[in-house]
Amino acid sequence: MGDRLAVYTTVYPAMEKYLTEWYKSVQMQTDDNFDLWISLDMLSVSRVVSLLGVEPRATWVIAAEGDSPAQVRERAIKQMIDQYPAVIFVDSDDLLHPSRVESARRAIAKHDVAGCALNIMDEQGNDLGVVFGPEAGEDATGMLPRHNVFGLSNTAYRSVVLRKCLPVMKECLLIDWLFATRAWMMDAKMWFDPVPRMSYRQYSTNVARVLYPFSASDVMKATERVRIHYTCVLADESKLALDRKHLIKDASTRVEQFYQSIYSSSVTLDKYVTQLNQLPPRYVWWWSVANPALEDTWKN
Repeated sequence: MGDRLAVYTTVYPAMEKYLTEWYKSVQMQTDDNFDLWISLDMLSVSRVVSLLGVEPRATWVIAAEGDSPAQVRERAIKQMIDQYPAVIFVDSDDLLHPSRVESARRAIAKHDVAGCALNIMDEQGNDLGVVFGPEAGEDATGMLPRHNVFGLSNTAYRSVVLRKCLPVMKECLLIDWLFATRAWMMDAKMWFDPVPRMSYRQYSTNVARVLYPFSASDVMKATERVRIHYTCVLADESKLALDRKHLIKDASTRVEQFYQSIYSSSVTLDKYVTQLNQLPPRYVWWWSVANPALEDTWKN
């Protein structure tokens, strides 16, 4: 796939202090045969240019008033899939390794969806020596009913598949997991590169926290987001493969039971969080919610 690809990100006020470093990493790509697309959510082009100190060669997509985060992204995606064979997603608070675009191009030539491992760094950009992704030998797609490793910072999608992953409900928060689940449902060829091609920034306000320690508040917020995810996935029956639908419904039921248990008892929640923080760590998204190793904690 030697055609120009789209590299896409969204910028909003919380990302401002990371943009300069992020943009430098975009400029350092070994494969520069791509067009940069940037969605603006509550930021102006002039503000981003002033932060970067240079005007990037980019296509700017400005959010409409009242757009949800899902709608901001969908607005850009609809344009890109008509113009490019594939879209590479990156987050503007993370850092691209120099091989990010090159490796994504190679992967997407063979697969419909490709994810990659992430080096985890702290808020200041210091590498923490841990890698985000499935364990060796673990099926990255097999975990999709309960967990996710295909984010909007570490994936590339062929446009023909991405088109089938739309539309996105306005209320949807975990767009990355929705796309990956829909791709899996349609039996897309999905692959996960165990080599880190991005550095993933973790800080106190992360939507999807993966580092210990988890607080009771972290677990509650994560659980609420996961509940909404299942609502979004199950809302469109046309995108649910019959042979996999039951896996999603079973996972949704488990999370609902978990939510009711921890919501109704702070003692149960505190006990769960204590034991969660004692488990061997896993670096995948939403592992903290209804963890199967701790079912006795919240089912009794």
